[in-house]
Amino acid sequence: MSDNALGGFLRARREAITPAEVGLPEGPRRRVPGLRRAELADLAGISVEYLTRLERGRDRSPSGQVLGALADALRLSPDERVHLYRLVKAATGAVCAQAAAPARSVRAGVRALLDRLGDTPAFVTDPAGDVLAFNAGFSALAAPVGLLDDEPANLARFVFADSRAHTAFPEWDRVADEWAAALRAAADLGERAAVALAEELSVTAGGEFTRRFAASAVLPAWTGTERWRLPSGDTLRLAYESLPLPGTDEHRLVVYLPADASGCAHTASAGSRAVSVPAGTLSV
Repeated sequence: MSDNALGGFLRARREAITPAEVGLPEGPRRRVPGLRRAELADLAGISVEYLTRLERGRDRSPSGQVLGALADALRLSPDERVHLYRLVKAATGAVCAQAAAPARSVRAGVRALLDRLGDTPAFVTDPAGDVLAFNAGFSALAAPVGLLDDEPANLARFVFADSRAHTAFPEWDRVADEWAAALRAAADLGERAAVALAEELSVTAGGEFTRRFAASAVLPAWTGTERWRLPSGDTLRLAYESLPLPGTDEHRLVVYLPADASGCAHTASAGSRAVSVPAGTLSV
């Protein structure tokens, strides 16, 4: 959605980090969120003018030394440093935007792995949030809240465009921030499906999406916990692990594990119900 993804990322990170995080006093009459340009430039050892050119997209090919200094000053994680490097490559044309449609199929070995996980909720997703494959455990978790009603199911679209998501995710604000960050990261790297979905949601979901998308300054968390509320009234706390799958399409296998007794009870209940997924529906 932006032709200045590198500058947008740097600006968003600068505005998201507090002076206290980098050892600076808050000071009175601070009119901008996060760090001022002058403060970040001083921390990174570059001029304010050069940082301004980077943020405004007038310079898109900073040296590795400058990138490293900015990454240090902004306290970027290893994953965020890789993302910053890829943004520079995309901005300079060293990495082409996605030229062909990504694969919609999931390898037979991955589908077999999903089956082996059985009652443990697991699914495969692409960078735009499409659910490409899932197992019986995920069906038992996601179908009752309406997430699987669309074909293909898409997690970002459900979170922002389906009113049921606010009930399904008691911590909806945090989940929404995560999916906005995921779409922003993918769209900035030229993922066509992510760009198209972001444009769709800017219309269908309006400000709730566009504000989060524009302000996103971090990569989505690949591990953590989520709370789900089922139509029965039960609230589950589940830990999730998001694992990259080999290949060029950047598919991820996401597995939910019980984070407390409620999650354990749900897994056991799902097993007793013997939820089945008909042959051929694991790959959407």
